[in-house]
Amino acid sequence: MTDTLISIPTFNEAGNVERIVSAVLDQVPDAHILVIDDGSPDGTGDIADALAADDPRVHVLHRTEKAGLGRAYVAAFQWGLQRDYQVFVEMDADFSHRPQDLPKLLAPIGDYDVVIGSRYVAGGATENWGLPRRAISRAGGFYARALLGVDIRDLTAGFVAWKREVLETIELSTVEASGYVFQVELKYRAHRAGFSLLEVPIIFPDREVGDSKMTPDIALEALLLLWKIRLK
Repeated sequence: MTDTLISIPTFNEAGNVERIVSAVLDQVPDAHILVIDDGSPDGTGDIADALAADDPRVHVLHRTEKAGLGRAYVAAFQWGLQRDYQVFVEMDADFSHRPQDLPKLLAPIGDYDVVIGSRYVAGGATENWGLPRRAISRAGGFYARALLGVDIRDLTAGFVAWKREVLETIELSTVEASGYVFQVELKYRAHRAGFSLLEVPIIFPDREVGDSKMTPDIALEALLLLWKIRLK
Protein backbone atom coordinates (compact mmCIF):
# COMPACT_ATOMS: atom_id res chain seq x y z
CA MET A 1 0.00 0.00 0.00
CA THR A 2 2.94 2.36 -0.40
CA ASP A 3 1.01 3.74 -3.38
CA THR A 4 -1.96 4.69 -1.14
CA LEU A 5 -2.40 8.23 0.20
CA ILE A 6 -4.89 8.85 3.00
CA SER A 7 -5.91 12.51 3.10
CA ILE A 8 -7.12 13.93 6.44
CA PRO A 9 -8.27 17.58 6.47
CA THR A 10 -8.01 19.36 9.82
CA PHE A 11 -9.17 22.59 11.40
CA ASN A 12 -8.82 22.85 15.19
CA GLU A 13 -8.27 19.12 15.61
CA ALA A 14 -5.40 19.32 18.14
CA GLY A 15 -7.23 16.81 20.32
CA ASN A 16 -7.54 14.28 17.50
CA VAL A 17 -4.72 14.59 14.97
CA GLU A 18 -2.04 12.57 16.76
CA ARG A 19 -4.50 9.83 17.73
CA ILE A 20 -6.01 9.52 14.24
CA VAL A 21 -2.61 9.36 12.53
CA SER A 22 -1.45 6.64 14.91
CA ALA A 23 -4.70 4.67 14.55
CA VAL A 24 -4.61 4.85 10.74
CA LEU A 25 -1.01 3.64 10.56
CA ASP A 26 -1.85 0.78 12.91
CA GLN A 27 -4.44 -0.43 10.39
CA VAL A 28 -2.58 0.28 7.13
CA PRO A 29 1.11 0.58 8.06
CA ASP A 30 2.32 0.75 4.45
CA ALA A 31 0.08 3.67 3.48
CA HIS A 32 1.05 7.33 3.60
CA ILE A 33 -0.96 10.07 5.31
CA LEU A 34 -1.37 13.68 4.21
CA VAL A 35 -2.72 16.04 6.87
CA ILE A 36 -4.22 19.15 5.26
CA ASP A 37 -4.40 21.86 7.88
CA ASP A 38 -6.32 25.07 7.19
CA GLY A 39 -4.30 27.33 9.48
CA SER A 40 -5.74 25.94 12.72
CA PRO A 41 -5.22 28.45 15.57
CA ASP A 42 -5.18 25.63 18.14
CA GLY A 43 -1.80 24.28 17.00
CA THR A 44 -3.05 21.32 14.95
CA GLY A 45 -0.57 22.11 12.18
CA ASP A 46 2.38 22.17 14.59
CA ILE A 47 1.39 18.77 15.99
CA ALA A 48 1.12 17.39 12.45
CA ASP A 49 4.56 18.80 11.58
CA ALA A 50 6.05 17.03 14.59
CA LEU A 51 4.44 13.75 13.50
CA ALA A 52 5.83 14.18 9.98
CA ALA A 53 9.31 14.91 11.33
CA ASP A 54 9.25 11.58 13.19
CA ASP A 55 7.69 9.39 10.48
CA PRO A 56 8.38 9.52 6.71
CA ARG A 57 4.90 8.11 6.05
CA VAL A 58 3.30 11.31 7.34
CA HIS A 59 3.14 14.52 5.31
CA VAL A 60 1.57 17.91 5.99
CA LEU A 61 0.03 20.43 3.61
CA HIS A 62 -0.46 23.84 5.22
CA ARG A 63 -3.13 26.20 3.88
CA THR A 64 -3.43 29.74 5.14
CA GLU A 65 -7.20 29.91 5.55
CA LYS A 66 -10.28 27.81 6.18
CA ALA A 67 -11.62 27.57 2.63
CA GLY A 68 -13.88 24.54 2.92
CA LEU A 69 -13.63 20.77 2.95
CA GLY A 70 -13.85 20.48 -0.82
CA ARG A 71 -10.96 22.85 -1.43
CA ALA A 72 -8.86 20.97 1.12
CA TYR A 73 -9.45 17.67 -0.64
CA VAL A 74 -8.80 19.11 -4.08
CA ALA A 75 -5.46 20.45 -2.81
CA ALA A 76 -4.66 17.05 -1.30
CA PHE A 77 -5.55 15.15 -4.45
CA GLN A 78 -3.50 17.51 -6.60
CA TRP A 79 -0.56 17.10 -4.21
CA GLY A 80 -0.82 13.33 -4.50
CA LEU A 81 -1.29 13.32 -8.27
CA GLN A 82 2.00 15.19 -8.61
CA ARG A 83 3.62 12.18 -6.97
CA ASP A 84 3.28 8.43 -7.59
CA TYR A 85 0.21 7.57 -5.52
CA GLN A 86 -2.33 5.33 -7.23
CA VAL A 87 -5.10 5.14 -4.59
CA PHE A 88 -6.48 8.14 -2.69
CA VAL A 89 -8.57 7.91 0.46
CA GLU A 90 -10.65 10.63 2.12
CA MET A 91 -11.38 10.42 5.83
CA ASP A 92 -12.19 12.71 8.76
CA ALA A 93 -9.87 13.45 11.66
CA ASP A 94 -12.54 13.08 14.34
CA PHE A 95 -12.94 9.25 14.37
CA SER A 96 -16.36 9.43 12.70
CA HIS A 97 -14.62 7.38 10.04
CA ARG A 98 -13.22 4.44 11.98
CA PRO A 99 -9.63 3.49 11.12
CA GLN A 100 -10.51 -0.19 11.56
CA ASP A 101 -12.76 0.11 8.49
CA LEU A 102 -9.86 1.11 6.21
CA PRO A 103 -8.97 -2.47 5.17
CA LYS A 104 -12.62 -3.07 4.24
CA LEU A 105 -12.66 0.15 2.19
CA LEU A 106 -9.42 -0.62 0.37
CA ALA A 107 -9.94 -4.34 -0.32
CA PRO A 108 -12.27 -3.91 -3.37
CA ILE A 109 -10.35 -1.04 -5.01
CA GLY A 110 -8.64 -3.47 -7.39
CA ASP A 111 -12.03 -4.35 -8.90
CA TYR A 112 -13.82 -0.99 -8.58
CA ASP A 113 -12.81 2.56 -9.40
CA VAL A 114 -14.47 4.18 -6.38
CA VAL A 115 -15.28 2.52 -3.06
CA ILE A 116 -17.63 4.35 -0.69
CA GLY A 117 -17.89 3.71 3.04
CA SER A 118 -21.67 3.80 3.31
CA ARG A 119 -23.92 4.35 6.31
CA TYR A 120 -27.04 3.45 4.36
CA VAL A 121 -26.50 0.03 2.81
CA ALA A 122 -27.17 -3.26 4.61
CA GLY A 123 -24.77 -3.57 7.54
CA GLY A 124 -24.08 0.17 7.72
CA ALA A 125 -25.33 2.45 10.47
CA THR A 126 -24.90 5.69 12.36
CA GLU A 127 -24.13 5.67 16.07
CA ASN A 128 -25.09 8.18 18.77
CA TRP A 129 -27.01 10.39 16.35
CA GLY A 130 -30.19 12.10 17.47
CA LEU A 131 -33.45 11.67 15.56
CA PRO A 132 -33.35 15.15 13.88
CA ARG A 133 -29.83 14.56 12.56
CA ARG A 134 -30.73 11.13 11.21
CA ALA A 135 -33.86 12.51 9.55
CA ILE A 136 -32.00 15.42 7.92
CA SER A 137 -29.25 13.12 6.65
CA ARG A 138 -31.71 10.62 5.18
CA ALA A 139 -33.83 13.34 3.58
CA GLY A 140 -30.78 15.06 2.12
CA GLY A 141 -29.55 11.82 0.62
CA PHE A 142 -32.93 11.02 -0.91
CA TYR A 143 -33.17 14.55 -2.34
CA ALA A 144 -29.69 14.33 -3.91
CA ARG A 145 -30.34 10.87 -5.40
CA ALA A 146 -33.67 11.92 -6.87
CA LEU A 147 -32.32 15.16 -8.30
CA LEU A 148 -29.17 13.69 -9.82
CA GLY A 149 -30.56 10.29 -10.81
CA VAL A 150 -27.70 8.39 -9.13
CA ASP A 151 -28.42 5.11 -7.33
CA ILE A 152 -25.91 5.57 -4.52
CA ARG A 153 -27.39 5.26 -1.04
CA ASP A 154 -24.81 7.49 0.67
CA LEU A 155 -23.98 10.25 -1.79
CA THR A 156 -22.74 12.55 0.99
CA ALA A 157 -20.31 9.96 2.39
CA GLY A 158 -16.85 11.32 3.10
CA PHE A 159 -15.03 8.01 3.66
CA VAL A 160 -14.09 7.14 0.08
CA ALA A 161 -11.28 5.45 -1.87
CA TRP A 162 -10.53 6.65 -5.41
CA LYS A 163 -8.32 5.23 -8.11
CA ARG A 164 -5.88 7.70 -9.58
CA GLU A 165 -7.51 7.44 -13.02
CA VAL A 166 -10.82 8.75 -11.64
CA LEU A 167 -9.29 11.89 -10.16
CA GLU A 168 -7.30 12.51 -13.33
CA THR A 169 -10.48 12.28 -15.41
CA ILE A 170 -13.04 14.34 -13.47
CA GLU A 171 -11.23 17.69 -13.77
CA LEU A 172 -10.59 18.62 -10.15
CA SER A 173 -9.76 22.21 -11.07
CA THR A 174 -13.37 22.77 -12.18
CA VAL A 175 -15.07 21.38 -9.05
CA GLU A 176 -17.71 23.86 -7.90
CA ALA A 177 -18.39 22.89 -4.28
CA SER A 178 -16.23 23.95 -1.38
CA GLY A 179 -18.37 22.47 1.43
CA TYR A 180 -19.83 19.04 2.09
CA VAL A 181 -21.69 18.88 -1.23
CA PHE A 182 -18.23 18.38 -2.70
CA GLN A 183 -18.72 14.72 -1.81
CA VAL A 184 -21.86 14.55 -3.93
CA GLU A 185 -20.31 16.40 -6.85
CA LEU A 186 -17.29 14.11 -7.12
CA LYS A 187 -19.36 10.93 -6.99
CA TYR A 188 -21.75 12.35 -9.58
CA ARG A 189 -18.87 13.24 -11.89
CA ALA A 190 -17.35 9.77 -11.49
CA HIS A 191 -20.72 8.17 -12.24
CA ARG A 192 -21.27 10.33 -15.32
CA ALA A 193 -17.77 9.49 -16.57
CA GLY A 194 -18.63 5.78 -16.49
CA PHE A 195 -16.49 4.65 -13.57
CA SER A 196 -17.60 1.78 -11.32
CA LEU A 197 -18.70 2.69 -7.79
CA LEU A 198 -19.20 0.28 -4.89
CA GLU A 199 -20.70 0.94 -1.45
CA VAL A 200 -19.40 -1.06 1.52
CA PRO A 201 -21.12 -0.84 4.92
CA ILE A 202 -19.50 1.12 7.74
CA ILE A 203 -20.51 2.24 11.22
CA PHE A 204 -20.43 6.01 11.53
CA PRO A 205 -20.21 7.14 15.18
CA ASP A 206 -20.54 10.74 16.30
CA ARG A 207 -17.24 12.55 16.75
CA GLU A 208 -15.43 11.93 20.06
CA VAL A 209 -13.56 15.24 20.53
CA GLY A 210 -14.18 18.77 19.23
CA ASP A 211 -17.07 20.45 17.44
CA SER A 212 -18.90 19.69 14.21
CA LYS A 213 -17.88 21.76 11.18
CA MET A 214 -21.41 21.76 9.70
CA THR A 215 -22.93 25.26 9.51
CA PRO A 216 -26.15 26.73 8.05
CA ASP A 217 -24.06 28.32 5.26
CA ILE A 218 -22.72 24.91 4.25
CA ALA A 219 -26.23 23.44 4.26
CA LEU A 220 -27.53 26.29 2.07
CA GLU A 221 -24.62 25.84 -0.33
CA ALA A 222 -25.57 22.18 -0.66
CA LEU A 223 -29.16 22.94 -1.66
CA LEU A 224 -28.15 25.52 -4.25
CA LEU A 225 -25.18 23.68 -5.71
CA LEU A 226 -27.06 20.43 -6.24
CA TRP A 227 -29.27 22.21 -8.76
CA LYS A 228 -26.26 23.84 -10.39
CA ILE A 229 -24.50 20.48 -10.67
CA ARG A 230 -27.61 18.85 -12.15
CA LEU A 231 -28.22 21.56 -14.72
CA LYS A 232 -24.58 21.69 -15.72
